[in-house]
Amino acid sequence: MAGIVFRQLTGVLAGLVTGAAALALLAFAWPYRSRWAPRMVELERARLAAWFGQETDGAASGHGYLALRALVGVFGGYLALALLFLALLFLGGSMWVVFSGEYAPVALDLPGIRLSMHSWAVGLACGVLMLALGAFWCRLLVATERRLAVRFLGPGPQELMRRRIAELTVTRYGIVRVVDDERRRIERDLHDGVQQRGVALAMLLGRARHSPAGAAKLVDQAYAESRQLLDELRSVAWRIYPTALDELGLRTALAGVAERSCVPVTVEYGLAGRPVSEVETALYFVAREAITNAVKHARASDILVVLSEDERAVRLVVSDDGRGGADPAGGGLSGLARRVLALDGRFEVDSPPGGGTRICATLPKEGQCG
Repeated sequence: MAGIVFRQLTGVLAGLVTGAAALALLAFAWPYRSRWAPRMVELERARLAAWFGQETDGAASGHGYLALRALVGVFGGYLALALLFLALLFLGGSMWVVFSGEYAPVALDLPGIRLSMHSWAVGLACGVLMLALGAFWCRLLVATERRLAVRFLGPGPQELMRRRIAELTVTRYGIVRVVDDERRRIERDLHDGVQQRGVALAMLLGRARHSPAGAAKLVDQAYAESRQLLDELRSVAWRIYPTALDELGLRTALAGVAERSCVPVTVEYGLAGRPVSEVETALYFVAREAITNAVKHARASDILVVLSEDERAVRLVVSDDGRGGADPAGGGLSGLARRVLALDGRFEVDSPPGGGTRICATLPKEGQCG
């Protein structure tokens, strides 16, 4: 909280300087406004983004914004600076009295009440009051500046709606692509593994049926093949969707992935509770695919999976010490990105050649994309 107040106060004081500069330019350099006005607007954009976290990328409405912003900045900044100065003056004076020991009684005559207090106590109370008023005024001023920025610098409601529609169109297409890719992978697993095992089992049973003399040996082979077929079916079912994810949660499911990996995998689970189903599923598949890629393609010798959360989002980071150079536009990673973006999340890949790979997925806790 103190850090936020300090940042906002710094932004307000910076706005006092830029506001005074804008007023001076409006008063004395009006004929040259086409030269300096765009630069002042860009300066205000940078200040808003750096100190208030307010991103603006719409077109500026002209000099009206600079005039209003300058008046708000100069008046608001001056008042904030005055309150801060008074707070420091009162607090500093009260501390000086305390350390010097030069106490002086102060009489307060109120209607029906007469109080006598030490001067340091009055100074301390006034200083705290000035600080509280200054913090309140800064927050009010920041809210005013943000409203001005949204009104004049955008993006406005229509632009936000247009972007949201475009984003939902892209993510909807991404969901379709993810589903199609999953279907293709399932079909490939069934064709290359389960189907081949089933054909071999049928052939062994057919030979046993037509060769009574060697039937016992063929049946034994068919039994071994059926066991391998069951193992293959379990593996395919696990790759499609593990039952442990629903029954026991993400921690247990990731522990199973780590146990199946031929490369050491460390899982640091920092979630207090279970995420909603769609977020939990997305986190699982991102982690599993990232681990699989690290084992198959990156030649990693160690993999670290870290799950953390804050008030709004859940964050998954999978890093390895492999050879790096992963292509974010590749089939596997792009599919993961589409899965994450469909839930209004963020997907980042950092994979410099020779420097290992770091995959980060951030998903909102509510898991809503509407």
